Amino acid sequence: MCTLLLILLLLGIGVLWIEARHRLRPSSPLQVRAHDWQVQHTSKSLVLEGWLTITNPHQRMEVMVPELGVEPTLLGNNDLSSVNVQTKITPHHPDEDARPDGYWAAYIVKGRKSTRVKVQLTFSADQEVAINDRVDSVWVDVHWVNYGPFGRLHRRQGMVVPTHQPEPLQGADAAFRQGDGCAVLPIKTHLLGPLDDTVDVLKHYAGGLIQPGDVLTIGETPVAVIQGRYAHPSTVQPSWIARLLCRVFHPTSSLATACGIQTLIDQVGPTRVLMAWSVGFVLKLVGLKGWFYRLAGDQARLIDDITGTTPPYDQTIVLGPDSPAELCNLAAETLGVSVAIVDVNDLGRVKVLASSRGCDEALLHRALKPNPAGNANERTPLVLVRPA
Repeated sequence: MCTLLLILLLLGIGVLWIEARHRLRPSSPLQVRAHDWQVQHTSKSLVLEGWLTITNPHQRMEVMVPELGVEPTLLGNNDLSSVNVQTKITPHHPDEDARPDGYWAAYIVKGRKSTRVKVQLTFSADQEVAINDRVDSVWVDVHWVNYGPFGRLHRRQGMVVPTHQPEPLQGADAAFRQGDGCAVLPIKTHLLGPLDDTVDVLKHYAGGLIQPGDVLTIGETPVAVIQGRYAHPSTVQPSWIARLLCRVFHPTSSLATACGIQTLIDQVGPTRVLMAWSVGFVLKLVGLKGWFYRLAGDQARLIDDITGTTPPYDQTIVLGPDSPAELCNLAAETLGVSVAIVDVNDLGRVKVLASSRGCDEALLHRALKPNPAGNANERTPLVLVRPA
């Protein structure tokens, strides 16, 4: 009895140590948000201007930003190697003037304070290149360093700035596909990202098509990237637990890499992941599968590791969306039809992650089984389902 109590005590101490080490790991409170981006087209150039706001929500901690840079990547369907890129970064600090030579001077963001940075990206080329016709979107990768009591952290956060948006489909041009007791219509959008709003996207591209009784769906990954729930693997610091546990998952699983499962640990904590794995392993020995994912939470199934999503998000780890049910209800109230967030693949698997009140989920399983939105680069994250 004493031996058993000693073992349990040691296990408890071990779990507390692991959890404490996870919660006390080096981290910076600084947050960066992109907003108010505009695109200007000229005959031989493309100009993007926008703002980054850096906020320090901590009450006392002062954090330095000694380095900040922007690396843009052009996205399109043609060769863009001859395009020239000019980047201009102008700090708009509340208490310091920007240097005229463009040098980024190290800046201290004090507790409960913020600062702003204006970014201007100019893309130019010879007239023969027709840059405005070739460029579809720009991936703007912000590289910045946080320096403070936690040490020196290199942070990286990318975002999509669309340079062209398709016109919303009109009712006369809508080519519905016939399905099992329903008709479905994949709806094309621009490349979505954190500069968008999910409800606004639904209203803009589908508002003129919907009829009473319709169900409008959107993929769970597009919702997550709009919410900014993705990160570059270079910003994920795998623990020894992540490096150990990732080896037991199937090679095709998004949890089969140290950064992939560390992303889950960062969401739910190491104790829950360890307990889910331990219980799941024991139950698997007696023929009960899938319990790790049930015990570890919804994010365990929803995380997409690199290569799991459409470019440029294929180089990031994408989480599942936040508060999906609330979002569906809000969108349904705005549009007047049922709305659902779904996860569908080419194997006929349909998972309704969340839906608005009164949504016919059985209809969605029949309609989406052929995966009308596709899993490649179709850019049709919305699917309108109309009962027959």
